[in-house]
Amino acid sequence: MSVVGIDLGFLNCYIGVARSGGIETIANEYSDRCTPACISLGSKTRAIGNAAKSQIVTNVKNTLHGFKKLHGRAFEDPYIQAERAKLPYELQKMPNGSVGVKVRYLDEERPFAIEQITGMLLAKLKETSESALKKPVADCVISVPSFFTDAERRSVMAAAQIAGLNCLKLMNETTAVALAYGIYKQDLPALEEKPRNVVFVDMGHSAYQVSICAFNKGKLKVTSAQFEQLCAALLSRVEPPLRAAMDQAKLQREDIYSIEIVGGATRIPAVKEQISNFFCKEISTTLNADEAVARGCALQCAILSPAFKVREFSITDVVPYSITLRWKSSYEEGTGECEVFSKNHAAPFSKVITFHKKEPFDLEAYYTHPHEVPYPDSRIGRFTIQNVVPQHDGDNSKVKVKVRVNIHGLFSVANASVIEKQNIDGDHSDTPMDTESSSKNQGKDDELDKMQVDQDEGIQRSQAEQQSQADEETENAGTETKTASGDKQDHPNQPKAKAKVKSIDLPIQASLYRQLGQDLINCYIENEGKMMMQDKLEKERNDAKNAVEEYVYDFRDKLCGVFEKFITEEDSHKLTLMLEDTENWLYEDGEDQPKQVYMDKLQELRKFGQPIQERYMEHEERPKALNELGKKIQLLMKAVEAYKNKDEKYDHLDPAEMEKVEKYVSEAMNWLNSKMNAQNKLSLTQDPVVKVAEMLAKSKVNKHHFTCSILIVFFFPYIPYLSEGTKSWQETIFPSIF
Repeated sequence: MSVVGIDLGFLNCYIGVARSGGIETIANEYSDRCTPACISLGSKTRAIGNAAKSQIVTNVKNTLHGFKKLHGRAFEDPYIQAERAKLPYELQKMPNGSVGVKVRYLDEERPFAIEQITGMLLAKLKETSESALKKPVADCVISVPSFFTDAERRSVMAAAQIAGLNCLKLMNETTAVALAYGIYKQDLPALEEKPRNVVFVDMGHSAYQVSICAFNKGKLKVTSAQFEQLCAALLSRVEPPLRAAMDQAKLQREDIYSIEIVGGATRIPAVKEQISNFFCKEISTTLNADEAVARGCALQCAILSPAFKVREFSITDVVPYSITLRWKSSYEEGTGECEVFSKNHAAPFSKVITFHKKEPFDLEAYYTHPHEVPYPDSRIGRFTIQNVVPQHDGDNSKVKVKVRVNIHGLFSVANASVIEKQNIDGDHSDTPMDTESSSKNQGKDDELDKMQVDQDEGIQRSQAEQQSQADEETENAGTETKTASGDKQDHPNQPKAKAKVKSIDLPIQASLYRQLGQDLINCYIENEGKMMMQDKLEKERNDAKNAVEEYVYDFRDKLCGVFEKFITEEDSHKLTLMLEDTENWLYEDGEDQPKQVYMDKLQELRKFGQPIQERYMEHEERPKALNELGKKIQLLMKAVEAYKNKDEKYDHLDPAEMEKVEKYVSEAMNWLNSKMNAQNKLSLTQDPVVKVAEMLAKSKVNKHHFTCSILIVFFFPYIPYLSEGTKSWQETIFPSIF
């Protein structure tokens, strides 16, 4: 199983992988660890990454870059309209109202959604990972800026799905940096001690992010995150986010242990100076400014993967913006609302809210303070809780709704259930529970009973933290008014009665703003597959064409060089003309031909060139093969001669066997002499009568005979007595020879 972390940057991308007991950043096919976030679409194929970057000038209107900032936005977004004038390529409104791009691909104008464009880039990074790891890649962790909203995050998730990736987590860039920093630290304070506060300043090509993280042994908690998108490196904008982050974290400069900087723009001396002056400390550069995010994502992927054993390290991130739920109230046709997650609330996290309703109702989620969000639409989505009906006695039904900010930083209404009262004579399999009073007050329903905290998966806390969070409850008895900040109403204490109750799950219809439907995503996945196949076919076609061109240039050079002695002058002239005609054809009629045409052309050239190349190779390798065969024949001849001279080392040998060896040596010598005599009569321009392969075959047989002779002498003391009728020991040891 592979573990991959992807830093999906605005300008460049990096890939971190876990292997060989550590994390490393892998290189692409250009031996570059940095892959440009650039895509160029042409008349026959796509270029992605380094190849696309070189076409920014030559194919300017169809080369896409800087598209990360377009995720999750509507075409009518004022920010998008302002960007249109700055981009060399054309933006287009998609059918669902989101922004897309219009380019010329395969000789026709085609629109592409931003999710498709990023999907192309992620598919390329997936291919690079698979090439480096030599195995399929599916699971990954992808980085996003900490200021990305719900719509932007969902857009990136859709792009990952189009690329065929299973994104285990969308990880905030600053959190990835913090993990890459903290997991290797061995001197962190213990859990019960005061945490070590570290400031991370990330200034890249298009965004500036500041986060303050508290570290204990095996634990990382983001305590604040402040961010600001930059259109230019304006030095006056460096300090405000630093000050805001410190204020939100309620920390003083002396509380900060160190300041770590990452991102390409932090290399600017003036930026370093401003950060250092603000904290009155020397800044630290222990992290790789470019690769820290990718390495942190790879570490997170390894932590989430069951295939890797990683030192236990819990991560608590934050919700970047406060989130509020709004619903229609039956009281005086008003609305109720409740802030479910405050800014910098721990994440991932779940909360359960109890409503008292008689009919289906809608919950609208939105960002509480729109001016804090760098996004024009504060809406997140609308969630309809269905199948809500009154209780059997006509009373309101108690509906428990679970809201969640998950591991990706996405808000959702995770599930809803109705608590149904049962009669005493009801199903005895139902579990007895303590029911809570619906708290009726002068005939008015308290629609929102309470909000309780549920610990979400993926977040680990100390017992003290868990206890304090489990005790968190927000009473909202005044939600019948049009605002959620109404006075809390006093209710008489009512004793809780034991009763039979049953929890029934309710269906939820979610309508998320700027969310791609699954049918559309499936269509994009199919289109990506078709484009990948087109790229593959075009690559094969170009490779076939390049093979012809390479053969022409290479053979023409050798005709005037190493092949010159192995071809007649007349044939050389004919072949030279053929090569020139092929070269001209490649740049005229053969400029754009199918793959098979190039393969046939190459085969035709090889039909004339192959005999020349073989004559050259035979001439070069013949002396070595001849020498090897001659040496082995000579050794066997010496063994036969020694046997004839009654050498005592050969007394044990069967005369019949030695006759076979002697006969074989004589035949081999005669064969070699006859072949070499015939070969010496030929010119270099003629095909050889004996080939190196034949000599090697003869040498291989002689090698077996020679090996037998050596083993006979060496193992003589250990040869067991063989009675008549048994196989010879040579046949026993070498059945394939004798």
